Amino acid sequence: MNSRIIILSIVLLIYFISEVYIIANLKQVIPGAKYSSIYWGIYAFSIVLLIFSIIYTYNHYGNANVGISIPTPTSNFWIGMMFALIVTKLIFTIILLLVDGSRFIFWLGDQVASLFGSDKGTISLEGRRNFLIKVGLGLAAIPFASFLYGITKGKYQYTVRKTALKFPNLPKVFDGYKVVQISDIHSGSFDSKEQVLKGVQMINDLNPDLILFTGDLVNDRASEIEPFLDVFKQLKAKDGIFSITGNHDYGDYTAWPSSDAKKENFRQLIERHGDMGFKILMNENVKIRKGEDHFNLVGIENWGLPPFPQKGDLNRALHGVDEKFTLLMSHDPSHWDAEVLKHNNQVDLTLSGHTHGMQFGIEIPGFKWSPVKFKYPRWAGLYQEKDKYLYVNRGFGFIGLPGRVGIWPEITLLELYSA
Repeated sequence: MNSRIIILSIVLLIYFISEVYIIANLKQVIPGAKYSSIYWGIYAFSIVLLIFSIIYTYNHYGNANVGISIPTPTSNFWIGMMFALIVTKLIFTIILLLVDGSRFIFWLGDQVASLFGSDKGTISLEGRRNFLIKVGLGLAAIPFASFLYGITKGKYQYTVRKTALKFPNLPKVFDGYKVVQISDIHSGSFDSKEQVLKGVQMINDLNPDLILFTGDLVNDRASEIEPFLDVFKQLKAKDGIFSITGNHDYGDYTAWPSSDAKKENFRQLIERHGDMGFKILMNENVKIRKGEDHFNLVGIENWGLPPFPQKGDLNRALHGVDEKFTLLMSHDPSHWDAEVLKHNNQVDLTLSGHTHGMQFGIEIPGFKWSPVKFKYPRWAGLYQEKDKYLYVNRGFGFIGLPGRVGIWPEITLLELYSA
């Protein structure tokens, strides 16, 4: 059975169990036919959304051999609504479980006390329980509103994040050198060329010396980028645009009629990089020159922890690299801990993406959190080990959830200085 179908079935089963549990609780705290009819109307509407989303998901992914249609704002909205409803209901379920769990603990304590002859009587928590359930209902509305914003506005809320770094082996001539990084375009998920163009214009407004793209141009198929070729062709940088591949670029997540068809898709993907003016680095390096001096730019194919492909060859990519400042593009941040930090050659700065910050989380000054941290400890922003740095870009596009909640699409501006 298709893994997507299995996952979807499990999610729906959990959803309906939580729905039954929620209804049983709400019946006790929301009396009256008026309130009951409102809730049942919302419930029926959520079922309609789920059915629509299942049908759309099947048509979109079910038969990979017939190709994938370009998403529309409408289709992405309905899929996003499915995410919003399921997540909101699950959060409310967790709140109810916490309330009922506390009731059980008090009941258990009361039973133990009665065994020792206590005559305090049973503690009544019904009034407080009803109040907490109503508070939980209000709290559950917060993630729903957040998801609603994320699937309508947040997915194109491009944010420029600036970081200045100093390196002792960066030639003085590169003082103030501006590198713009983007990652995880996932063009097969876009539903608005105008919004994507807005992000491209924001990049050009930074007047970058160098633009680096760190992988995942598409979701599965090279054809997904074709509607956006003219958009990304407009990117401009004084010293060029360089790119690498990510795990999605190999077509591993779709069915192909033959291995030759899959290879042809990858060949076309590499060709599309060139069509946009991207110079792709496949386990190789180039020297970025300014006057009589230079620094090393290295790019490898995707290297990730299983089950992600490990096509990157760091030894080969670093062949011929000298002691000057070296910048590595590697899609998956796991590679930094697994190989880069242990390598004999000095890689001063590594740029990665891949995590998207899970497209869901909280970021406020001095604090950032996303569930993806449990899979990727280095999931967003700047990290340092001794004199080596890693920067993880939050991604330019989106996949799966057709939106972003709290973790906005990122354009990274790195300003390099000689220490």
